[in-house]
Amino acid sequence: MNIYKHDIVFQEVPNHISLALYVCGCSLRCPGCHSPELWSESNGYELTRELFLSLLNQYRNRITCVLFLGGEWREAQLVEFLKTAHHEGFWTALYTGETGVSQELESHLDFLKTGRWRRELGGLDSPTTNQVFRDIKNNQILNHLFYQTHNKETAK
Repeated sequence: MNIYKHDIVFQEVPNHISLALYVCGCSLRCPGCHSPELWSESNGYELTRELFLSLLNQYRNRITCVLFLGGEWREAQLVEFLKTAHHEGFWTALYTGETGVSQELESHLDFLKTGRWRRELGGLDSPTTNQVFRDIKNNQILNHLFYQTHNKETAK
């Protein structure tokens, strides 16, 4: 599994500071995609177990969640990374453009964002979005946490 980059993000998983891993190989190619560099599986560099553990240790006191932006097409590898993240005490999240993921994959997630990007419907900060951000353990849809923040910012 190749990643294009990793970053620390603050808005993608509400109430968490997340280590985001941008996984290469997305075949959806949504019009208006903000990360077309993720389309080619050969882009980026390999996310090895050693690199993953190194990143978790490097950011251990700064993050609470590990977020994969894609990667469901490499399910076995992704599940192993999710298991490791949980074992190391982190929450886990996945952003996918698909409408769902396998039960096996979902069982290793705390949060899951599903749905293709559709410019006319907006992202998670839009009440009209087709995308769904869900707390897996409680089966709660948490989209309102995104657009409430958006509405407060636009009201200023």
